[in-house]
Amino acid sequence: MIGIEDKRILVTGASSGIGQAIAIRLAAEGARVGINYFRGLEGARATEESIQQADPRHEPIVIQADLASEDAVDAMFDRFLEEMGGIDILINNAAWQTECPTHETTRTDFEAVLATNLIGAFHCAQRTLADLRQREAPGVILNVSSVHEIIPKPGFIGYSVSKGGMQNLTRTLALEYAPHGIRVNGVAPGATITPINRAWIDDPKARAVVESHIPMGRSGSPEEMAGLTAYLCSDEASYITGQTIFIDGGLTLYPEFGTNWAS
Repeated sequence: MIGIEDKRILVTGASSGIGQAIAIRLAAEGARVGINYFRGLEGARATEESIQQADPRHEPIVIQADLASEDAVDAMFDRFLEEMGGIDILINNAAWQTECPTHETTRTDFEAVLATNLIGAFHCAQRTLADLRQREAPGVILNVSSVHEIIPKPGFIGYSVSKGGMQNLTRTLALEYAPHGIRVNGVAPGATITPINRAWIDDPKARAVVESHIPMGRSGSPEEMAGLTAYLCSDEASYITGQTIFIDGGLTLYPEFGTNWAS
């Protein structure tokens, strides 16, 4: 795609799933990629190897950082900026979730999810914006959200709130920094075959239930999410900002209304 080659891109949570697919796809488009991971060093190395196997000239940076830690995020950006000389595109992808009835969820557990999924994404965006503004350079921030920014997810209150917040993080940053040539958009995946969804992917009955709610009748792949991400990062999407694109097989189309049951 036009405008990705040689861009310096940091992808958070790039050791598995959607983040891994995004890093590999952007490298295939010619980008210089930073691979962030927290605990999954083996997965991060697998991402690195996939990129180098496709083109040995690529030399990704693998950077460990817990996005819930302000100091760790700063250290990650300090290293990325020093080695790359700047940042052109940020992919805020890292996220996690934990299941618990809301009335039993502790404040500590609630805040822990937000610390990574929303506050960590904010901090990464802030560091990216600071570099872009200092250099008076255009750039792109892409927030990987979820259909659960608009579809409630009972039992996962921290995740739902973090993704709802990401929608307005995207919109607010897009409006604030559009005059500076900085575009901010979101990608909101639906049911996707990734490790975070292992519980239903590996259970045929549970998977059938999940996919029965999807008008297209199937789950998405990380590579499909990466394809949309690459487009939004490219110059081919140069007039798009402040938007969250749902890539969900029609899950957000109120599928129960596929057959009229009221007049």
